[in-house]
Amino acid sequence: MDLRHDPMRWGQPPHHSPEPWPPSHPGAGPALPGWLEERLFDQRIVMVRGPLTTEGATGVAAALLTLDAAGPAPVQLHVSSDGGELNAALAVIDVIDAMTAPVHALVTAQAGGAVVAVLAAADKRAAYRHARFKLTEPRAAGVTGTADEVTRAAGQHLRELEEVVLRLVEVTGQSRSRIEDDLSAGRSLTAQEAVEYGLIDEIVGKA
Repeated sequence: MDLRHDPMRWGQPPHHSPEPWPPSHPGAGPALPGWLEERLFDQRIVMVRGPLTTEGATGVAAALLTLDAAGPAPVQLHVSSDGGELNAALAVIDVIDAMTAPVHALVTAQAGGAVVAVLAAADKRAAYRHARFKLTEPRAAGVTGTADEVTRAAGQHLRELEEVVLRLVEVTGQSRSRIEDDLSAGRSLTAQEAVEYGLIDEIVGKA
C-alpha cells in the first residue's frame, strides 16, 4: 500500500473495535475531546504526545494491549514528543515487544530522547516530511535516598541506556560508537536525514 495516499490507515481496523477508549492519562499531552479519542481508537491509533511520563506510559501501554487483544491488524502509534523518562519509554517498549499485532509508528511532529527508543521498537517507522528528530541520552527519573541507593539507580540507568543504544544500532545499522557519539552530542535530524540514518523507513506526504 502506498502510505502517501492514506497515512492514517496502515492496515484495516477490525469490524468491531473495543469500547470504550481508555480514559485520558496525565503525562501524555493535553486531553483530546472524547469523541476524537473514540474515533482514533476505532482506527487502531494510539498517540504519544508531549513528554512521556510513567503515568503517560501506563495509558499508552494499556491502549496498545487492548488493541492487540482485539485483533491482529496493525496498531498505529502516532508520535509527537520531544522525550521523557527512560523507564517510561522502556515500559512501552516491553509492551510493543510482547504484542502479536505489528506496531507501525508515524512521527507527526517530533521525536526525541527516550521516545526515539520507542520509535525504534516499532515494526515499521515513518514520518511526515517536516518532522524533526533529536538524538539525546534519555533522562532518568529523579532519584532520592541514600548514597548507595542513588549509586544503584545510576548503575541501573546506565544498563538501560545501553539497551537503548544496542536497539538503535540494530535498527539503524550505524556503529555503536556513532550512536553513542550522536546521543552525547544531541544530534538533530530532519525527516530525510532520519531515513538516511536508518531511523525511519520512509517519509509520508508529497515531496
